[in-house]
Amino acid sequence: MVQDKIILKGMEFYGYHGVLPEEKRLGQRFVIDLELYRDLQEAGLTDDLRYTINYAEVYQLVEKLVAGENYDLVEALAEGIGARILENFPVEGVLVRVQKPQAPIPGKFSWVGVEIYRGADNE
Repeated sequence: MVQDKIILKGMEFYGYHGVLPEEKRLGQRFVIDLELYRDLQEAGLTDDLRYTINYAEVYQLVEKLVAGENYDLVEALAEGIGARILENFPVEGVLVRVQKPQAPIPGKFSWVGVEIYRGADNE
């Protein structure tokens, strides 16, 4: 696996994901972290955007999925994000972390969520 990566950390969006009807009706904040694995040497040597990934485009894609689609499970949201990244960008792998800070759980916690890796190693 390539060790180079582009990191997008702490992207916050408002979405309507969850199993409970209140989650789908009221929505809540989601925090997304991504690691996009790709050889970045050519980009570093040439200073040319063609050899890397435009992270503004990645951000827009993730925003569209989190804010515009609905999933019951954060696992499904993470899978959707990972699949779209792999379909639309020249990456060898992607790590997706979905955090749900206001999950409807009685008790004190920072967040609950999932983390998945998808790419050449999973095929």
